[in-house]
Amino acid sequence: MDGEFRTEFVRSPGALRDHPALVLNADYRPLSYYPLSLWTWQEAVKARWLDRVDIVAEYEDVVRSPSMEIRIPSVIVLKDYVKPQKRVAFTRFNLFLRDEFRCQYCGAKGDLTFDHVVPRAAGGRTSWENVVAACSGCNLKKGAKSLRRAGMSLRKAPRAPEAEELRNMGRRFPPGYLHESWLDFLYWDAELEA
Repeated sequence: MDGEFRTEFVRSPGALRDHPALVLNADYRPLSYYPLSLWTWQEAVKARWLDRVDIVAEYEDVVRSPSMEIRIPSVIVLKDYVKPQKRVAFTRFNLFLRDEFRCQYCGAKGDLTFDHVVPRAAGGRTSWENVVAACSGCNLKKGAKSLRRAGMSLRKAPRAPEAEELRNMGRRFPPGYLHESWLDFLYWDAELEA
């Protein structure tokens, strides 16, 4: 029973809710902003034990084994630099992030799907340059018609985003939980108050 409980705790998707560690690249920037690069405290402790990371900040809480006591890491930095990807994968999530989680026809948030600007029935391709985020209402209204026939227009022309541009876009959508020890590393290049 004890081993079963431990396995459930470690594999629980809610494990990040309890003392997550912000993971920074060797240049002290987060690996990603959205979703924010986080590890469970167990992964952070294991990586430190294997000498793959340095601990930059810690929570007040500790974990104990029979022979030692460790403060739980809240910010860790990788010892080896991970080169950021140059190519942005064409995924639903990245598309919504590019379009700032807003319908590109009416500007509404929430209940998003995606729409082919030039309908597939008219030869439109599934690509960065032809797909936009759309609310269900606008998607239904446009259907398989052209923008002109539907009497609709785009807020901005769709295009493939640069990797750095998408990373910066992710910074506009902070997660629901930010530990105070993370703030210096998330917004270090933000303008300081006078």
